[in-house]
Amino acid sequence: MTRFLSIFLLSLFPFCKVKSQADLSDTTLYFGQKPPGLVAEVFAPGIISLKDRYEYGSVFSRKGGEFYYSAIVNKKPQILMHELKNGHWRSPVIILASEKYEYNDPFLSPDQKKLFFISDRPIDGQGDVKDFDIWYIERTKDGWSEPKNAGKEINTIKNEYYMSFTDEGTMYFSNNGDTGQADDNNFDIRYSKLVDNNFTPSQKVSAAINTEYYEADVFVAPDESYLIVCAERPDGMGKGDLFISFKDKNGNWQSSKNMGKRINSERYEFCPFVSKDGKYLFFSRDGNIFWIDATVIDSLR
Repeated sequence: MTRFLSIFLLSLFPFCKVKSQADLSDTTLYFGQKPPGLVAEVFAPGIISLKDRYEYGSVFSRKGGEFYYSAIVNKKPQILMHELKNGHWRSPVIILASEKYEYNDPFLSPDQKKLFFISDRPIDGQGDVKDFDIWYIERTKDGWSEPKNAGKEINTIKNEYYMSFTDEGTMYFSNNGDTGQADDNNFDIRYSKLVDNNFTPSQKVSAAINTEYYEADVFVAPDESYLIVCAERPDGMGKGDLFISFKDKNGNWQSSKNMGKRINSERYEFCPFVSKDGKYLFFSRDGNIFWIDATVIDSLR
């Protein structure tokens, strides 16, 4: 699958003034945008979603004062961040970028101390591009550390995509590590528990979610009560759809189902994320980031 379809230039915008940090409302926490209802809308047009740029894969910090996302700039995806500081949303800061390597799919760890992402950079950060691995950087007193590979319990010699976490630190992600070719499209969802600050060998989730087709870009609810995945299936509504699976009373995943026309279209929907307050579902489509009232999830239970 080709995940990056367009090449755009980075544009800056004036500071977006909001109220003081102590008086922030739900609205101002989201770049001053009017909250969406049950019709998906482009998020922050002209601020985040720009006409001349391809954006995707977004995540807010737990308190909502940081917003990370991917954008294609000069042919290469990079990771940008906006910060709410002194009552203003600041212009984007480049967190990770390269003329040679790709940086995508940012996601913060539950303690907010690490920013995870995927990249095709080699382990030593030099030489030719390789398959996509999951990496992370750590917060330091001077900013962010150098990138660190998430390790052999997570990464394979093939591709790993898009991760998210439960509150307990279990990582959900996808890869095509069980396939014959590095470019094989049969990705599956996996998870790895965090034990004593180390990831355990990853395991596949059940066949209720994984099929013979493509399943990737997984968002897990912090309490592990549901999963949202991007899937390319014959019964989909378009090129790629978002599907959801809930756990039953015995803790087993129920068969995943299409999230329907409120989310999906004939185009490609991917990179789901639900805000920490549980109010909004974000996802990507056609080079823009969309959002919708998260009660759409409850309607599918």
